[in-house]
Amino acid sequence: MRDFVLMTDSCCDMAPQMAEELGLIVLPLSLELGGATYHNYLDGREIGFSDFYSRIRSGETATTSAISVGTFEEAMRPVLESGRDILCLSFSSALSTTYQSAVIAAGEMREAFPEAKVHVVDTLCASLGQGLLVYLCALQKQAGKSLEELRDYAENTKGRICHWFTVDDLNHLKRGGRVSAATALFGTMLSIKPVLHVDDQGRLIPVSKARGRRASLLALVDRMEETAVEPGKQTIFISHGDCLEDAEFVAGEIRRRFGTEDIRINYVGPVIGNHSGPGTMALFFVGTER
Repeated sequence: MRDFVLMTDSCCDMAPQMAEELGLIVLPLSLELGGATYHNYLDGREIGFSDFYSRIRSGETATTSAISVGTFEEAMRPVLESGRDILCLSFSSALSTTYQSAVIAAGEMREAFPEAKVHVVDTLCASLGQGLLVYLCALQKQAGKSLEELRDYAENTKGRICHWFTVDDLNHLKRGGRVSAATALFGTMLSIKPVLHVDDQGRLIPVSKARGRRASLLALVDRMEETAVEPGKQTIFISHGDCLEDAEFVAGEIRRRFGTEDIRINYVGPVIGNHSGPGTMALFFVGTER
């Protein structure tokens, strides 16, 4: 059986040490900010995460770009030349064209390397939700699953990766067309915080509202209580838009309610953070359904 590698993109928002330990190939999306283009590497080597958020807070605006077909081909070719196959787990197709680029590149590579297997999975996930699915797949790979078994595992598991978000400033969601101008205005005046999730089609959808920041953070954990499968035994992922104290508060609440020990916290990277804004808080776990 040929060896294979797991490939993903930087919208997984995984800590660089974890990605390295799991042997992942992670391709960066990019953003343009202040007339310069930066690649969203997991280690923040081109733009630091706190630096990015301070610039957004000061009123700068960025535009983001998906990964090109050519970039995928450049990354895939040496892997296939070394005699290994590829399973690529991509950022949600509802939020980026990165998945389509990966599919086109995979088709080109299968023509160039007829003996190779190149599979692409649309995770329908974002941020550390994507990271959680990739992490679980990497553990299954370590346990000896074949490429086809792992592809099927990813397809069967992605619909149970629960994503619950809240944001501190509705104006970033307004710019991205996620909420209306009126909702943003009145929500800001009344300190209304939306609670959102990523649905079965991989789209970011407002679900409910909470009055004030603390209530919105607790609402994330309430959602976890409703659908999480054995929450005390899971590895839970939390990502934040430069608000580590809030992430620690949510982690503490999860430990208190469920006795969960393994909780991993990391930044929402600049590409997703550009759309959700500073103060974004997101919680990810495996549930009975999204």
